[in-house]
Amino acid sequence: MLNLTPFLLFDGKCAEAMAFYKECFGGELAITKVKDTPMKAQVPPELHDNVINAHLTSGAIEFTATDWLHQTRTPRPGNTVCMYLNGGSHSELRAMFDMLSMGADPELLDDLRDMPFGSYGHLADKYGVHWFFQGEKS
Repeated sequence: MLNLTPFLLFDGKCAEAMAFYKECFGGELAITKVKDTPMKAQVPPELHDNVINAHLTSGAIEFTATDWLHQTRTPRPGNTVCMYLNGGSHSELRAMFDMLSMGADPELLDDLRDMPFGSYGHLADKYGVHWFFQGEKS
């Protein structure tokens, strides 16, 4: 089953920001740092304390966040609030990815691929909306 939630990107302050949002909204907060995942082998040591995934749920409120980890792109207003399509099979994600990528900026397209935590992809669609995809491996 696919889920769509807001996705926030922070520049090293994800854990702090999500703790603040938990104070505001209550609920359950789960935080995973880079150093606690197989991804640490692919990321420079200075980023190992950064958050790779934070997820807050409180009743009908649900959103996900991460620290900025992309090595060749920089956070700026407009690319730090995204849509996060997660769950479901690789083929479901592939279908959505392919449709949303029509007319997408090729410089901001990370094709759907298998990662240690499942399938992952990112794109900025033809309207400039950033989409992150994560689900089952292919």
